This record gives sequence, C-alpha cells and structure tokens, in this order.
Amino acid sequence: MSNDMSNGASRNIVVFGAGGRVGRAAVAEAVARGHRVTAVVRDPSKYGDLEGTSVALVRGDVTDPVSVASLAAGHDAAVNTSVRLDVSSEEYFTTAARALVTGLEEAGVRRLLTLGIATTLETEPGVRIMDAPGFPEEWRVFSQGHVAEFALLTAEAGPGLDWLMVVPPQDLNAEAEVTGGYRTAVGTVIDGAGRIAHADLARALLDEIEIPRHSRVQLAVSV
Repeated sequence: MSNDMSNGASRNIVVFGAGGRVGRAAVAEAVARGHRVTAVVRDPSKYGDLEGTSVALVRGDVTDPVSVASLAAGHDAAVNTSVRLDVSSEEYFTTAARALVTGLEEAGVRRLLTLGIATTLETEPGVRIMDAPGFPEEWRVFSQGHVAEFALLTAEAGPGLDWLMVVPPQDLNAEAEVTGGYRTAVGTVIDGAGRIAHADLARALLDEIEIPRHSRVQLAVSV
C-alpha cells in the first residue's frame, strides 16, 4: 500500500461534511491526536463552534471538483462523511465520489476515507443486507447510492489515490458506550450487537489515516 504517512506525525486532514455527527467526531479525534483539520461545511455560519486553534472552518462543496482541489491542497488525507437527503442518493454519492477522485488527484492528496452504510455489507457470500426479502424499498434506494459510489471509486480512482470505504453497523448511535476499541471485517457484517458510538467510529477513521491497513475495500467497523 503506497502511503508515506507514519504514525506519530502531525498531519493536515480535510473533512468534508464536518458539521454532521460523524464529521464532528472525526474532527474531534483528529485534533485530540495533534492533527490540523480543515472542516468543510456548506454554511460555516451554522457551525461556528467547530472552529478552533487546530481547526479551520471553511465553506465548500464536495460535489465540485474545483472546490475539492482548492480546499484539499496541502493536506495529507481527506475524509468524506457528507450526505444530502434533498437529492437522490445515487446522484449525490456518485457526484461527490467523482469530484473527490478528480479534486484530490489535482491537489496531490493520496489518502481518502469515505463513509459507507451497513445495508451494503454481505450477510453471506453474494447476499447483502439490502437484498433481503421485505427490505424497505426507500432504504434500498438510499443504499444503492453507496453501492454506486463504491463502484465508481473502484473504476475511476487512479493508483495515486489510496481510498477506503469505512462502514459502521446499522446502529450508529450517539448514546452508545464509547469503548475505545472496535473490530473490523472486509465487506461483511460483523457478528455481535452491531452497534458503535460516533467516537469509536472516528477512532477507526483516524487509525486508518495514521497507519493505513486497508485499501479499496468496504471496511466494516463495529464494537
């Protein structure tokens, strides 16, 4: 895996969707580890509490490759936790993925972590949660956005972008106990309660930035 970031070094990390729960957790975890963060949101006036000594709060659009390239320049890694519910899931996630591939390549950023969804994970070979009989159609449509995002990243990201889709369990819970640990699996549901706190998910994200262990796969994360 080509990545020259070694553990212990302070990094510049750009977080798209920094105003959401996972984005905020990722920003907080990065700052706690001594990294510098560019927190990208659509309307900075709504998220003034994010700004701090190690955090620059900026306006940006993850679906615009020019915006991505401009904001990501000079950074070591990018995290995408953004979501929009006012446009179709497939349109949003594929447009964002394409903009990230293009913009990060132009900016010279070599590591991308993007957030997936548990319903796309396999329960047995070739069978995903979203394929189950009776699975709600509106959830399947939303899940398909992440399926299309993963396919686009697989097809269009060049060798210079070391990307990873990190997938929390179905119960990504603000009230869950913060354990300080997590388990992983590649592409499959993890046995157990299927629950994780935002802070533990953020720990997994930052661990994969500091010491990349997985590349170009869906990495399931659960406690």
